[in-house]
Amino acid sequence: MIRFTFNIISVLIISLAGCQSQNEKLKPNILFLFADDQRADALGCAGNPYISTPNIDALASSGVRFTNNYVMGGHHGAICAPSRAMLMSGKSLYHVYDKLDGVYTMPQHFAKHGYRTFGTGKWHNKAPSFEASFQEGNNVFIGGMSDHFNVPCSELIDGKLTDPVKKAFSTDLFADAAQGFLEDYAASDRSQPFFCYLSFTAPHDPRSPAKDYIGMYDEEGIPVPGNFKPFHPFEFMNFGIRDETLAPWPRTMKDIKASLADYYALVSHIDNRIGEMISFLKKEELYENTIIVYAEDNGLAIGSHGLLGKQNLYEHSTKVPLILTGPGLPEGETSDALVYLYDIFPSLSTLSGLPKPGGIDGEDFTPIITDEGKGRLSLFTTYTNEVRAVRTKEWKMIRYPERDYTQLFDLKEDPLELRNLSEDEKYSHKIAEMTQLMMDWQRKVDDTAPLTAEKVLPLEYDVEELEKKRKPDQHQPEYILKRFF
Repeated sequence: MIRFTFNIISVLIISLAGCQSQNEKLKPNILFLFADDQRADALGCAGNPYISTPNIDALASSGVRFTNNYVMGGHHGAICAPSRAMLMSGKSLYHVYDKLDGVYTMPQHFAKHGYRTFGTGKWHNKAPSFEASFQEGNNVFIGGMSDHFNVPCSELIDGKLTDPVKKAFSTDLFADAAQGFLEDYAASDRSQPFFCYLSFTAPHDPRSPAKDYIGMYDEEGIPVPGNFKPFHPFEFMNFGIRDETLAPWPRTMKDIKASLADYYALVSHIDNRIGEMISFLKKEELYENTIIVYAEDNGLAIGSHGLLGKQNLYEHSTKVPLILTGPGLPEGETSDALVYLYDIFPSLSTLSGLPKPGGIDGEDFTPIITDEGKGRLSLFTTYTNEVRAVRTKEWKMIRYPERDYTQLFDLKEDPLELRNLSEDEKYSHKIAEMTQLMMDWQRKVDDTAPLTAEKVLPLEYDVEELEKKRKPDQHQPEYILKRFF
């Protein structure tokens, strides 16, 4: 619980009073940093002693870190696309589609209210919506994933993206573009505040770090997740989906350690480039009036529960980092409030002194920061029609309609979701309570999927058969082929 009592909203209203020109100058800049496929626990500030992220940790120390921030889910396997659509629109999964056609977005809202907007990096929501959302853009990747060493990038010129050209390593391409924008802004008259959106494709696979980062982490010194399993105990979806084919079946500790070493190296590369941008902002006396957001689109299993990908509703795949620091925000605070990624749009609007966007589902979390509100009592997450989950602060229920199977976890006692209590008769009342909560959420968000399918599919599956069919996709470089194929 945050104990910071300073009223951000009141101060913003007072400080933003006055003539229009003063208003524009007093508005904070926004540097929005967005990673790809990063688990919430893949940060030093999240209590992970095996990964080096000093610059992101410093953001947490100077601001607010939310420990229960979630992506709502996805209607297909590429969770990145709907996650980013929800972030940009402030709408829930059932009220926005991932192409964002004709949808009013967060950068449009900031531009409408006097901001200079710039975007770089991954945009998984098609070119037209990027062109409609940003005034400026460079090294823009339209798509879901690519070889990190050969990213097809475009430039936004006169409102249109150029034909893509393959360039160098993703993290440096995108960080260089953002750095170039910041340098251009610093050399300008600074008459407008800026909204700079930097979306990395790391640590999304292929987990092939840049040359200087290979071997940064000793594979043997990295432990596997506490809920590591050789394979998932039952089938609930098509386990032949590409994310689940990136390492052999059954999973081995050796392979998961190797994958984590590269995954952590990709995150550390991001952290180093963030450090350079922060140093530049300080040097140019822009840091004090810049709100920096560090967030992520979805989590990842990497061995947890015998899974590798994000196409599930366990905590490791739905919980994501969220850190905010800057003017009007408390220092070194954490909040366990239940929030969604799509809450960021209305919350940043409030923190920047802008009107709240209309017609959205996101909830402004600034009252939580000021200790004037408690936030949600529960959260609802979904994956296709195959999985539904609902959680409170202490309890979580996952329902698999097509298998007629339920899991119940006491998150306070079992945060790794290892002990399914659903078949214990003494928890039948809790199952009934959580089922009702799940149905309430379905009505609230317009999810019409049944919680029990007409045809029940088997829970059993053949791991050996999955391994026989496993093959790499076109994006995996030689480095990955040698390690896992």
